[in-house]
Amino acid sequence: MTYQGVLSKMQTEFGDPIQYYLVFENSFLNVNQLLNKELEINFEGYQCLNCGKKKKIFRQGFCYDCFYSSPAVGDWIMKPELSTAHLGVADRDLEYEEQVQLQPHIVYLALSSEVKVGVTRKTQVPTRWIDQGASQAISIVEVPNRYLAGITEVALKSHYTDKTNWRKMLQNDIVHLDLVAERLKLENLIPAEVQEYFHTDKNDLYEMHFPVLNYPKKVNSLSLDKTHSYKGKLMGIKGQYLIFDDGTVFNVRSFEGYVVRLEV
Repeated sequence: MTYQGVLSKMQTEFGDPIQYYLVFENSFLNVNQLLNKELEINFEGYQCLNCGKKKKIFRQGFCYDCFYSSPAVGDWIMKPELSTAHLGVADRDLEYEEQVQLQPHIVYLALSSEVKVGVTRKTQVPTRWIDQGASQAISIVEVPNRYLAGITEVALKSHYTDKTNWRKMLQNDIVHLDLVAERLKLENLIPAEVQEYFHTDKNDLYEMHFPVLNYPKKVNSLSLDKTHSYKGKLMGIKGQYLIFDDGTVFNVRSFEGYVVRLEV
């Protein structure tokens, strides 16, 4: 069968294992059903996820112009501590920024390679952790806006990484730690403004089980900019990566806005 469309990050459904879906304009594909089968990926072109024009993708699925104008990719996305909507101050579009920033946010610990600290909107639990390939995750605080989450993350960055080692994550080379016990150590590390939101009695440890038949010993990242056509047997899905039998891994999210043809 042939599927064609613009790549966007795989949609997921929490379960045992996680269910993955590639969604195109006129079709969708349950990727789990392709495990242990041959899949061919062919690069066909570009289409900006924001303006829809067939322009080369610059970053995060956006063309150059949209990346530097759309409020959906402002600096506060990657650096929540830069959020200013709670002050009524706009970055690019105050109405949009109020909608996103002025809602409950979670600061969390996750096990994806090392112990990682991060921020996500409450509505993105557990999707955010699935996208990172985390085997476990737990909330530290739930705060009413993105700024408070951001300053909490900054305070904890000197104790935990805020990045995932994607190679270790895909090789399932991860640390094993009691996140419930780890959370208990953090009360005196978070900012004073956030202390009231710190609760240690929540039973909210998530465990993620990914559909992986075999983890690779070495990984080689597939780039559609360098390789326009690739074929391999799908052995697993973790985070936003497809894992193939020869150790090739394909990060779907890194190629959002790329038009592809999939042969199954």
